[in-house]
Amino acid sequence: MSKTTILCFASYYKGDRLIQAVKEAGCHTILLTEEKHAHEPWPWQFIDEVFYMPNLYKQPDVIHAVSYLMRSRAIDQIIALDDFDVEVVAHLREHFRMPGLKDSLARHFRDKLAMRTQARATGIRVPDFIGIFNYDHIRAFMAEVAPPYVLKPRGEASAMGIKKINHPDELWPLLEQLGDRQSFHLLEKYIPGDVYHVDSLVDNGKVIFSSASKYARPPMNVYQGGGVFITRTLDRDGEEAKQLQEHNKALLKGLGLERGAAHAEFIRGYEDGEYYFLEVAARVGGANISESVEQAAGVNLWAEWGLLEVAAARGEKYKLPKLKKGYAGVINCLARQEWPDLSAYTDPEIVWRMHKKYHAGFIVASPDAQRVEDLLNQYTERFGHDFLAVMPPLEKAADAH
Repeated sequence: MSKTTILCFASYYKGDRLIQAVKEAGCHTILLTEEKHAHEPWPWQFIDEVFYMPNLYKQPDVIHAVSYLMRSRAIDQIIALDDFDVEVVAHLREHFRMPGLKDSLARHFRDKLAMRTQARATGIRVPDFIGIFNYDHIRAFMAEVAPPYVLKPRGEASAMGIKKINHPDELWPLLEQLGDRQSFHLLEKYIPGDVYHVDSLVDNGKVIFSSASKYARPPMNVYQGGGVFITRTLDRDGEEAKQLQEHNKALLKGLGLERGAAHAEFIRGYEDGEYYFLEVAARVGGANISESVEQAAGVNLWAEWGLLEVAAARGEKYKLPKLKKGYAGVINCLARQEWPDLSAYTDPEIVWRMHKKYHAGFIVASPDAQRVEDLLNQYTERFGHDFLAVMPPLEKAADAH
């Protein structure tokens, strides 16, 4: 039997643990990335071959490149490591008739309008929204749905490019600026509330693992206004976690994810206490969420996602590792120092520390959910005083990203 070959498609440096897990499972690993990422600290000892392209989004160049590789290599699966790679890899799977997420379903996990439309069609509660197509329809929407709103790019990741609109008159100048890019956006009712995320592994269309967490501040507020980013595992026996788990199962089933990792976000409105779906991605969550989940539950989402794909390629049954029943949380921020000094933070619950230019952060873990929450609350003000960059110089921001 020939060795299973996995092609990891990465327009951004990430996914080390997935690559390692796939290689340690006995696979032949190939990395396809962009030339500008050639000097990143990839886990080279677990990569058998690496190929570079100037642009991983330029078609038909990408199809031609992978086709050329396949002339002498029997590639069993292609894995998209970054959110922006999901649609490209879905198109490659479609072209080569490979198993996994393909063109139509991939839109449910990349296109914010498609995911909302499908979620609402399957009975999942979403904020009121409309695509930016017909102006009369948009006027009717704003006459019926009270402001504020948010204007969202359909294809960006996380909170990138989102603009809040407090009055209907504010929308039209923004659309004028967008020009022919208007149809790539949607308008949505802004709902103030607490924001949560559920991070999952899915196999054969079923959620086999999930972890529910709560952001201290909505990611959009942190991304656009700065500040300290915090997320923590919810008490798994609490009502919040239980409801979010059920909403997440219904969401992933309704959107048709058959296998892989997922990061879904929900908001609980302050006014009505209801949970609303915000967005979902067929990937592992960023901002060190994966490391936090591993500390809390003993599951590395990157590694297990890779092993899920290997098992599927071999026609084998995947088995989860033994789970832990702990809790963890992440705190990080963009720092004004090039290499922030975290040595004054000495609590034994600190289990991981960030080492990245112009960033400060760590992960705390404990068997007690309340202890994690208390520590993160204590650190918030200290981070603001010790590290937080209000508005970093452009070169610092470039390094940070």
